[in-house]
Amino acid sequence: MKMLASFRKVLKEVALTPLYQPIVDVQSGAIIGYEGLIRGPSDSPLHVPATLFNVARLCGETAELERLCRKVHIEKFVQMGLSGKLFLNMSPDVLLMPAIESGASLLTPALAGMAPENIVIELTESDSTSNYPLLRQAASDYRGFGLQIAIDDLGEGFSSLRLWSELRPEYVKIDKYFVQGIDKDAVKRQFVRSISEIAQQSKSSVIAEGIETEAELQAIRSLGIQYGQGYLLARPAMPPVAVLPPETLRLFGKGPNPKRPPMNEAYRSVATVRKILRTVPAVADSTATNDVYDIFQKQADLNVLAVLRDGVPIGLIQRLRMLDKLARPYHRELYGNKPCALFIENAPLIVDHKTSLQDLGNLITEADPHHLSDGFIITEGGQFIGVGTGFDLIREITQMQIHAARYANPLTQLPGNVPIDEHIEALLLGEEPFAVCYGDLDHFKPFNDLYSYRKGDEVIQITAGLLREHADPNLDFVGHIGGDDFIVVFKSPDWRERCGRLLNQFAPSTSRLYKPEHLAAGGYVTENRQGVEVFHPLVSFSMGVVQVDAALPYSSHQIAEFAAQAKSEAKKIPGNSLFVERRALPRGACGVAAQAAPDPGRD
Repeated sequence: MKMLASFRKVLKEVALTPLYQPIVDVQSGAIIGYEGLIRGPSDSPLHVPATLFNVARLCGETAELERLCRKVHIEKFVQMGLSGKLFLNMSPDVLLMPAIESGASLLTPALAGMAPENIVIELTESDSTSNYPLLRQAASDYRGFGLQIAIDDLGEGFSSLRLWSELRPEYVKIDKYFVQGIDKDAVKRQFVRSISEIAQQSKSSVIAEGIETEAELQAIRSLGIQYGQGYLLARPAMPPVAVLPPETLRLFGKGPNPKRPPMNEAYRSVATVRKILRTVPAVADSTATNDVYDIFQKQADLNVLAVLRDGVPIGLIQRLRMLDKLARPYHRELYGNKPCALFIENAPLIVDHKTSLQDLGNLITEADPHHLSDGFIITEGGQFIGVGTGFDLIREITQMQIHAARYANPLTQLPGNVPIDEHIEALLLGEEPFAVCYGDLDHFKPFNDLYSYRKGDEVIQITAGLLREHADPNLDFVGHIGGDDFIVVFKSPDWRERCGRLLNQFAPSTSRLYKPEHLAAGGYVTENRQGVEVFHPLVSFSMGVVQVDAALPYSSHQIAEFAAQAKSEAKKIPGNSLFVERRALPRGACGVAAQAAPDPGRD
């Protein structure tokens, strides 16, 4: 009875404390919204959410408690000027209660000052749900008010997959059980990979819950999951962080993004967001709307300005949208003296000035499309320095692609000498260790003379395809010097195994090009220029590798000479071969790398 009395008092006095846990774009580190969590009085057993809601269920007050929680969350969210999506928990049985069959009636009174499209109803699953037609109708009613739907704890409970199929939510949250330890569990990785594939077909965005270690974060990123939350990223708090701290943001610079195309790493390294930086004014989030209006009026060419909280950027205000709203009847009077942060419409994309343009382009295409039109915030050391526009980004990426195409080999479309040199120079500048492999076809000219240049081109294209297949597009760089010579710049730690697998596949991949009798004999006889018959073995591939300590003062031209010498050693070995220069490269001026025994890698 004492617990029941305490609960009644909580309802009467609305003795509820809201907390907010950030939901983060795990590919960029940008906060896209918050999940609202609730706590009861700190000096009561009802402080624990599970106890609070269990008592509410026993009392038949679940609907009333959830209504108060939503009201408290929305009012505090608006009061603090938070931006992005607000995820509000709701149980399906409450969704189906007659009191809310009219759609979003429980939310409407609290929506003053907050756009409905920024509210996401997060359906929890406490009991088996079978009345799917009514659930679909209720979800449709909420969407009619502009709200969105999320399903919580996918993979746990009674019927979450059926619920997903029936409601087609905008967001799906993977239960933390499948996230914790995912870096060590192949079954969990496959489950999450499957969920990601289904989500792409159903147009849902996936949120991974319970990320607690860096290894889990990188595993989630590698599977292409877009959003996540968990203690590693940020804990529930009041007030919550508007931007992740620098030590957390550094986690998003590690590991490959699996979706980015294999564009020349040198261009990604050299061309950064700083190149498209635009300087614009910034105002504090408490600045009156009228003051921001005056700034726009005085600067006719200013299209956007940034909003800061304690010096940290939290969003952008768009000129045309703000002026349009204030032009409506009574809006200037209603909002003129209120904080300008109310006019932040979307969660901003915030990137460091060192972010490559290619990575930024992938972030924008994978995130909400409004970033392309709204622009994005650029920071240095977490501090605001300016903005960038989608137009400038597209222009620069287009120029980069034109530059790459200009030097691409027309037969294989692989980058040629100039991009190869640029790439190696960029790695040397960044003092990153790497290995350079120089590949060359053996006995290619006799084959080309006997079988025609068309089949010669086919051998080159097959070789290029094998190099692409066995290089990691997110780490390694494949180039075509010209003719039958190729370069691979490896950052993959298992480059030796990759070379071995490629060499093992070379003969099977090219066997169809030969006449059966030549294939059986392992070669063919042709006359040389002196009219003497000479036996020529089948075409093979030689690979010479040098490992580079980028901390030493090499140039790309020196590295090329070292690799050419290693390739020459590889060509002395019959058949498909790999030669690895094991001795340290000479310091200072270019010199001949010392010979070493070849690595096994022959057919």
